[in-house]
Amino acid sequence: MRIALLGASGQVGFELRRALAPLGEVVVLNRTECDLSDRGALCRVLVQLAPDAIVNAAAYTGVDDAETHREVAFRINGEAPGVIGEAARETGAFVVHYSTDYVFSGDRDRAYREEDPTGPLNVYGESKRLGEVRLTESGAAFYLFRTAWVISARGSNFLQTILRLAAARDRLQVVSDQLGAPTSAALIADVTAHALHQRLSGRGSAEADGIYHLSASGSASWFEVARYIVETACGLGFDLRLAAEAIEPIRAAEYGQAALRPSNSRLDTTRLTRQFDLTMPDWRDGIHWALEQLR
Repeated sequence: MRIALLGASGQVGFELRRALAPLGEVVVLNRTECDLSDRGALCRVLVQLAPDAIVNAAAYTGVDDAETHREVAFRINGEAPGVIGEAARETGAFVVHYSTDYVFSGDRDRAYREEDPTGPLNVYGESKRLGEVRLTESGAAFYLFRTAWVISARGSNFLQTILRLAAARDRLQVVSDQLGAPTSAALIADVTAHALHQRLSGRGSAEADGIYHLSASGSASWFEVARYIVETACGLGFDLRLAAEAIEPIRAAEYGQAALRPSNSRLDTTRLTRQFDLTMPDWRDGIHWALEQLR
């Protein structure tokens, strides 16, 4: 089995290289070989490779930067998934693609389900929603995993930012009116490999193709997560200047980010867990996993 992997240098992509390896040959396509902003080149590379599956972990992830770089965000996040889908339909490949909680407005008082209406608040969310539409319209067979609040022991993410600031500051303010579940890149990769193996081995039905929500269980605010990170890191022996009690809550409106974020990023994973017979771990487990990797 041959699996084409795009975005292997990112948080999720790095873990996918490990998780997908037992399934077959993983062909890593870097930016030089496969530029997502070049529709023609992207399609040619994928058709020539003719893989059994295409896993797209590449994305334009600068949420605030996307507000002023709309065109590139839409090319990479919005149009490229459709091109990937067209190449997959032509070659018979199965597609795995990742989207985000940011396709929702965040105004519901419960976890979002796959069928809930979308309503992005920012350019990044709009571009990712367009990618969902383009992939669906391509006619390819696919799993599309919406995830949220991705963390890992590498790359740029909330956990890494908190550790960096905690090593340098005595006090810190963190947003307390946005809820979600930090989800480890390793969990996303492992679930992907499990689901893809079922589908390509013939144990998974085509009727199960489509959109799934993939996140850790439980929920917390960014403020609560930050305190947990610092508290846990100190317990593991990290040399931090900041104490968990010195982290103060602040409202998102006071924080002044360029792009609006949904206040509710909770995702209902019932469809995923039932379809693939999974139990999603608590978000705290992902924090522990990442901190252990960094020790």
